[in-house]
Amino acid sequence: MWYWDAPRLVFGEDAVEYLEQISGKRAFIVTDKIMVDLGFVEIVQKKLQKANIESTYYDEVEPDPSVQTAKKGVELCREYKPDWIIGLGGGSPMDVAKAIDFMYENPDMKLENLSPFIQFKLHDKCKIIQIPTTSGTGAEITWAVVLTDLEEKRKLLLASREIVADVAIIDPQFPAKMPPKLTSSTGLDALTHAVEGYVSIWGNIYSDAMCEKAVELIFQNLETAVEDGSNMEARENMHNAATMAGLGFGNSQAGIAHSMGHSIGAVLHKPHGFCVGIALPYTMDFNISAEGGPKEKYAILARKALSISEKDDFEASKILIEKIKDVMKNVGAPLSYKEFEIPKKDFEENFDLIVLNADQDSCTATSRPIPTREEFQMLLRKAYEGE
Repeated sequence: MWYWDAPRLVFGEDAVEYLEQISGKRAFIVTDKIMVDLGFVEIVQKKLQKANIESTYYDEVEPDPSVQTAKKGVELCREYKPDWIIGLGGGSPMDVAKAIDFMYENPDMKLENLSPFIQFKLHDKCKIIQIPTTSGTGAEITWAVVLTDLEEKRKLLLASREIVADVAIIDPQFPAKMPPKLTSSTGLDALTHAVEGYVSIWGNIYSDAMCEKAVELIFQNLETAVEDGSNMEARENMHNAATMAGLGFGNSQAGIAHSMGHSIGAVLHKPHGFCVGIALPYTMDFNISAEGGPKEKYAILARKALSISEKDDFEASKILIEKIKDVMKNVGAPLSYKEFEIPKKDFEENFDLIVLNADQDSCTATSRPIPTREEFQMLLRKAYEGE
């Protein structure tokens, strides 16, 4: 027996107008200062006004948000007493919105209790809407929360099916404002979600379908979206692809590219999308050569997404890896952590911690094969040097 978890999806042009239809008294918007400056918070608040809903916002969410940020936000949320919490932004505001929702509705529980093995109540005191403004994280769909523990210098991956949003609004007008570099980074995040979700040990017929379509759409549209941000067809396709990838890996889980990316991002404070995107080709190359690796599934994905006729699974997998590298080059993405401007000194000084965090990351457990500590060392050095 397995489960499929998803919010109600409202998608397409002007999807944000859905906010005019909801019922309630107060909404607490979790966001960041960039969303305020871009006028996105104002757009949301005006839609809420038409539904006679008062609103306020918490705009102190930072990239790679911390546990402390979430705890500060919930104190303000408790004072405001909303019946709607709205996550507005990239993955950081949406993850903080989930954490705030959990702590707001369960005041006697610690944030660390956000786990699939602990029972708690949600969607009782308030409901949650997620509005992604980037096309990549899938946080509007997933039941995970990624926060950084500033003291321990590691990312915490908290999860429960109960924190899936009630509604996700997938409106392409928001990512249309993304600059090329952010479009590239978030697009590679979505691609990594789709590829890893497809070969996860928890993959299933439903997650496979979403991941396959997401990869196809990303290959067809990411380069156009980076080159011409005003191309709304490419923007909408990428926005939908990111959500599909979120549905796919959110119901199967990611792999060791995320383990490595989580660790690099937390220890060296680098953006998540490129952290996982850089790792993806190296981890795929490792996987297809390892005993029990998923080269058969990579090959199936290559044949479906690239329409290739190569019959040998290993060679088809190599074609898929090379296609990913080509896309990365074409969208101006770094192909190694060294090229990502991570100083060698910083990498070496923190290497043992980076390896430890990657080895202990929850995404490692859903990978196949699971690398040894020594293999993680090898993979991280290859990804740094670009070998």
